[in-house]
Amino acid sequence: MILTEIKQHILGEWTSIAPEIRPSSLKNEDGSIKPFYLKRNFKYLSNDKFELEIINSADPFGKTPLSKIWLSGNTVWQGEHPIAADAQKVKFIADEGYQVTPLIQPFADLLNKIAVNGYETWEVNKTQNILKKAFAPFGLAEGQVFAEYDLIYPLDNLLFWGARNVDGRGFDTEENRPTNLQIPLIRK
Repeated sequence: MILTEIKQHILGEWTSIAPEIRPSSLKNEDGSIKPFYLKRNFKYLSNDKFELEIINSADPFGKTPLSKIWLSGNTVWQGEHPIAADAQKVKFIADEGYQVTPLIQPFADLLNKIAVNGYETWEVNKTQNILKKAFAPFGLAEGQVFAEYDLIYPLDNLLFWGARNVDGRGFDTEENRPTNLQIPLIRK
C-alpha cells in the first residue's frame, strides 16, 4: 500500500485484543525488569490526528485498573519501516491533550506525594490535565510535549505498533524507535 492507502485503511477506532504486558524502566528488588499491563483504545482521525486511551492495570488480566491516560494530537509520518512491507515510521505528538485519571486509591495517594505542584488533590475517577506540565511519574518537564517515535503496520483488520524495548526504554528518540511488532489492535 502507498501511504495514502495506509492512512485511509487505519481511519477509525482500534482496541486491544486482550491486556498487554510491557517491560517498564522500573526494576524489581532482584534487579529484574518490572512489567506493567495495559489496554489501549486508539482512534486515527482525518488530518493525521489521533486519540489514545490507555488503561494501566496492576495485574496481567486487567482486573485491577490503576489509571486511565488519554492523549490526543498529531501523527507525523516519517517513511517506511523495514520490519515489514507497508510498515511506516510514525511520530505521535500529544500536543492537543494529555490527561490522567487515577482509578484506585493507592495510585491517587502516590500521585498526591510525587505530582503536587500545579495540580489539585488527586482523587479516584477525577481527571487532571498534564499537558505541558511537569509530571514526575512520566518523566515530563514543565513545557514538554510528550512524543513517541513508533511504527504502524496494518494487516487486514489488525493494526500493529512497535513492541516496547526489552529494557523498558521509551520511544523518546529516533534511536529508541521500536524494531519489533507487539500484539496488534483490532478494529472496533
